[in-house]
Amino acid sequence: MHIVPPSFEVLDHLDHESLAVRIEFCGRICYKSEDKIDRDSALPFVTKMAEHGHNSVLEMGVVTLQVLCSDQQKVIDLFLTQPKYLHIDRQGDDLLVTGSVRAFREMLMFHPDCAMVRAMCSYLNRRHPYFFSTILPENGLKDDPTISVTKMELADVDRLPPEQRAKHRHIGVKFIVNRAITHEIVRHRPCSFLQESQRYCRYSDDKFGNEVTFIKPMFFEEDSPEYAIWHRAMLDTEKMYLQLLETSSPQAARTVLPNSCKTELIVYANLAEWRHIFNLRTTKAAEPSMREVMIPLQEEFKTRFPDIFH
Repeated sequence: MHIVPPSFEVLDHLDHESLAVRIEFCGRICYKSEDKIDRDSALPFVTKMAEHGHNSVLEMGVVTLQVLCSDQQKVIDLFLTQPKYLHIDRQGDDLLVTGSVRAFREMLMFHPDCAMVRAMCSYLNRRHPYFFSTILPENGLKDDPTISVTKMELADVDRLPPEQRAKHRHIGVKFIVNRAITHEIVRHRPCSFLQESQRYCRYSDDKFGNEVTFIKPMFFEEDSPEYAIWHRAMLDTEKMYLQLLETSSPQAARTVLPNSCKTELIVYANLAEWRHIFNLRTTKAAEPSMREVMIPLQEEFKTRFPDIFH
C-alpha cells in the first residue's frame, strides 16, 4: 500500500507542443501508458483515436482560427448551425473561432454543407489530415475563395483583451487526488476530462509497484484513532482487491476500491470556466479536500493571469 498527498500540475508546457503531442500526452493517462511515448508515437496514437472515434481524447487539442468571409450569408449560415462547441467572437472584420479537434470534426460530420465549416476544416485538414481522413465528404474539401482561414498563434491569443482571452485561452491541469474529488470536478460540463481508468489499470502490475495507491485524507491526524481506522481499512481493501485480481479482471476487482484511491485526472478548459470553477470550489461551503487543491491552484492562476483572476 502506498499513500501520497493530493497535488496538481499546470500543463502549460503542452501549450507549445503540436496538437498530436498534446493529445497523446493527455490520452495516455487513461491507461497509464506514458512509458510508450517517444518522438514517433504521437501520430499513430492520435490517428487511432480519430479512426475509432475516441472523442474525449480529441477534446484535449484546441486551436483558434481567424476567419474572414466576404459573403455575410455564409457567416449567418455558420451561426444557424448553432455551433455550441465553438467559441466565436468578432475581431474587426474577422471572426475568432476556437474549438477542439472533436468540435471541428463534429461540425464537419453534422454540417458538411456549411461553407464556413468546410473552409475551416479544409484548413485544418491540410495541417492535420490524420484527424479528418475517415470523415471527409466524398468529393473532399475545396478552398472557398470568399473565405480566408488562418491560425491565431498562442502568443496572439494571449494578447487578446481579458474577456476575449478568457473565452479563447485554454489551459490544462493534471490533478492527483482521490476519486471523491474527481466525482465533483467532472460535474463542470464545459470542461474536457481524461482520467486514469481503474477498468484497465491492473495495480498488481510492476509499473504500479504491485500495490494500490491511496490519497492521504486531510480529515485525520496521522497519529489519531480515526487515521488508524482509515489505514486499516485501506490495507484490507488492497488485500481484497489483489486477491480478486487472481481470478478476475481489473474491471471486476475494482468494485471493492474506495473513494480514497489515488487517481489522475486532466481537466482542460478555457479561463472563463476555470474562473467559474474557482468561484464554486474555493468557498467555505466547498468540500474541504476540494479546497485543499483548488485554493493553491487559484493562486497560481492569479499569478499567471492577473487581469482575469483577481
